[in-house]
Amino acid sequence: MPGETQSSDYKFRLGDGLLGAQMLFVAFGALVLVPILTGLDPNVALFTAGLGTLVFQIITKGKVPVFLASSFAFIAPIIYGVQTWGIPATMCGLAAAGGLYIVLSFAIRFFGSDVLHRILPPVVTGPVIMVIGLVLAPVAVHMAAGRTGDGSAWLVPEKTAMIIAGVALITTVLVSLLGKGWLKLIPILCGICGGYLAALLLDVTGFTASMQASFDPGSLQNWTAPALISLAPLADKAWLAMPAFVMPEWKWEAVLFIVPVAIAPAIEHFGDVLAVGSITGKDYVEDPGIENTMLGDGIATTLASMLGGPPNTTYSEVSGAVALTKAYNPAIMTWAAIAAILLSLVGKVGALLATIPTPVMGGIMILLFGMITVVGINTLVKSGQDLTTPRNLIIVAVILVCGIGGMKFTAGSFAIEKIGLAGILGLLLNLILPKEREENS
Repeated sequence: MPGETQSSDYKFRLGDGLLGAQMLFVAFGALVLVPILTGLDPNVALFTAGLGTLVFQIITKGKVPVFLASSFAFIAPIIYGVQTWGIPATMCGLAAAGGLYIVLSFAIRFFGSDVLHRILPPVVTGPVIMVIGLVLAPVAVHMAAGRTGDGSAWLVPEKTAMIIAGVALITTVLVSLLGKGWLKLIPILCGICGGYLAALLLDVTGFTASMQASFDPGSLQNWTAPALISLAPLADKAWLAMPAFVMPEWKWEAVLFIVPVAIAPAIEHFGDVLAVGSITGKDYVEDPGIENTMLGDGIATTLASMLGGPPNTTYSEVSGAVALTKAYNPAIMTWAAIAAILLSLVGKVGALLATIPTPVMGGIMILLFGMITVVGINTLVKSGQDLTTPRNLIIVAVILVCGIGGMKFTAGSFAIEKIGLAGILGLLLNLILPKEREENS
């Protein structure tokens, strides 16, 4: 309960089951948002989040009260990968990204945690995070306006879509700013619910039909008659069903495109572990060790990808709930993981989530992708480095222009572009360019 500080030692008690379910509720909106946006199965994402959290707890000996679930950092490469190579090949690239975490965990084990900061300083990771957010900006705008993510076809009349997206966006913003207690921890879930209710209201009042009659899609072809919400798929789904797991399929191009994206969340992993430690008053960098938390994150991500789920990462929303409730017992996250796995077996959950209208997701994405970009800017600002020096200026400029501009490098069947190419260029420039000599005043 809020105000009661629980021990941070692992104690598995039946009485903590309800609190664990509440932790899953906090994570639910963001957890299912990633598969909905990327075309993956939400039930698989729930299953792999629960399984990944349990694996993480085993590797870290049940010492860290965190919940692992869908990572926002990989939304852009997953969308591109699914459209370009399909889900199985994309899963191969995501599994390799988890492998990078594992490699980094062993590097930390042998060379110390400073090795990452030397190889991947903020001048590299900051711009890469910015590229992840900005590359997706057009997708968010298209969906908020009622089009498909690539803008090639209309799904909803523009005025109708803008109203729904606006409600979803404004609800998310207001809950983030004005929400109290538990409510403040679930702004995305509140935004989705607000947009969904707005769509239902527009359908019931006949506004959607009137907008369709007067709407002209203009030069865009392939106009699809809008049906904001149809519950027919919900009736066809069984209550109990195994998630639709997808096995990975080897694809070099997917590996080389997605692995560089893991650079940014690998660095952020440090911040997440430090944040949880500051909440509980424990130094998790020392015990169980950042090398073990990174290893747990990597294995959880690879395991999730082997089953068709999105990569895992520690959830700050759940860490906020830990701070609010002062429930530091890591076993509570075991209950949250069990709840996620059980919920993944309810077939109607995924069917219900599939009924969410595209503009609702567009409204949420406008804020989400902008926030990812701001995280990258903040990474640069907090580093305190002078970005006007030639070396830093070159690194940041090349990453941003090549990533956002869609630069592509091909050699035979091999190809790498956008975020992946930007990350590799930033890494190489940081290693190759000579350090600037300090000038004596």
